[in-house]
Amino acid sequence: MSIEVLKKLFERHFHSPVEQVRPLQGQLGGSGRTIVRLEGGNHSAIGILYDVREENVAFLEFSRHFRRYGLPVPEIYADDLTHGAYLEEDLGDTTLFEFLVKNRSGEDIAPAVVEAYRKVVATLPRFQVEAGRDLNYKVCYPRSSFDRQSIAWDLNYFKYYFLRLAGIPFNEQALENDFSRLTKFLLTAPRDFFLYRDFQSRNVMLRYGQPVFLDYQGGRKGALQYDIASLLYDAKADLPPALRQSLLDHYLEALKSYIEVDREAFMQHYYAFVYVRIMQALGAYGFRGFYERKAHFLQSVPYALKNVRWLLENATLPIALPALTAAFRSIVASEKLLALAAESEKRGAAVSPEKSQEQATLADTLTVRIFSFSFHRDGPPKDETGHGGGFIFDVRSLPNPGREERFKALTGKDAPVIDYLNQQESVHEYLSHAVSLVDASISNYQSRGFKNLTVSFGCTGGQHRSVFLAEQLAKHLRATGGTQVVLRHVELEKMELEKIGK
Repeated sequence: MSIEVLKKLFERHFHSPVEQVRPLQGQLGGSGRTIVRLEGGNHSAIGILYDVREENVAFLEFSRHFRRYGLPVPEIYADDLTHGAYLEEDLGDTTLFEFLVKNRSGEDIAPAVVEAYRKVVATLPRFQVEAGRDLNYKVCYPRSSFDRQSIAWDLNYFKYYFLRLAGIPFNEQALENDFSRLTKFLLTAPRDFFLYRDFQSRNVMLRYGQPVFLDYQGGRKGALQYDIASLLYDAKADLPPALRQSLLDHYLEALKSYIEVDREAFMQHYYAFVYVRIMQALGAYGFRGFYERKAHFLQSVPYALKNVRWLLENATLPIALPALTAAFRSIVASEKLLALAAESEKRGAAVSPEKSQEQATLADTLTVRIFSFSFHRDGPPKDETGHGGGFIFDVRSLPNPGREERFKALTGKDAPVIDYLNQQESVHEYLSHAVSLVDASISNYQSRGFKNLTVSFGCTGGQHRSVFLAEQLAKHLRATGGTQVVLRHVELEKMELEKIGK
């Protein structure tokens, strides 16, 4: 019956009968919409069926508003809101994401793709600032701004549908305290702009090499940082860090044409919005994957975890979030998540014999799990992979920074401790031997198709020497490439949880 409504809209607009109707989005989509292509005569159009009237109204009004500003969005041909139906311009079949997947080899991305991304980020300020000034925010659904309530929904989505269902341990009250601090901080960013909300590579079509934008019906007022973070940390797009930085710089330059830009002030809030966007995405993957049992959604998890790992190692927030940070560290080290993602990827590979960049999986990669631990407390971590092999390096023979008062409150990740250990010849000699042994095993394991290798460094307290050496080995392996590296500091994690408990 609903398809008949779309046919009538088509025939009324084009004065031509519909000859063919083809579904474009089956059960794989997460939006709940029915999307079809209607063709007849020399005409084609995209038909949408969706029963949430408020969201349809927002999309239609925003689309017409953006077109008045000359922004590249689809033309709305006709609508019948009583039946939840509307007809829009057919923009072809190539999304920015698909263009990226077909034109990359690992981190080597074709110049045409980079140029497409540059066009996209340069257009974003026109939505946020130029067209956002006189937009009718009264039609926004479900909220008119990315306010405290909107943020709470995203954070709780992450907590209950990802952390809880993935079996990640957390202290409920401590995490809520961190959520409160994070929300308060986010709301200090200027937020009188249009926030697209779902600004990611699947919502940008490429037509004749030019980007055209879709799926902004969840838009509302908000901060500038959210949308550019959504695009650059789009999980499966897996953009290399250098490209992300280059595109962020290009965006900020384009933004200067519309408002005065204080780069330092922008960056103060930027990574907090990156984290929030990643948490929102993980919540969606958990809801669709764990709760609704749509396993293909879990294929995005390893890419999101890669982003979290990069942030933990490279981005510093101006506020302390110990419970949330501990949860992130548990996520990236979770055996369950690695196994679930790998299994989901295997299913995806079985469906399609051709393995695209999007389907590159952790299942085909040797995972090296690196631990630091304390011999004095719990001893070496247990092997949870079932492999039963690997290395345990006892580094108690090396000079101990923990005996000096100036280092007692520090760890092997702190610059003074790193400088001290770097000055010890015995430390470099030990590390050189350990790296040689691990490299040789990795080469052998990869040739034999092994999937797991565990390397543990133990010292007396698990705070200084073992942490330093584990960090150095992880840095070496990540620079070498060819393996998935998971790094955990067992004693430091316990210390952090103890602080939270207090």
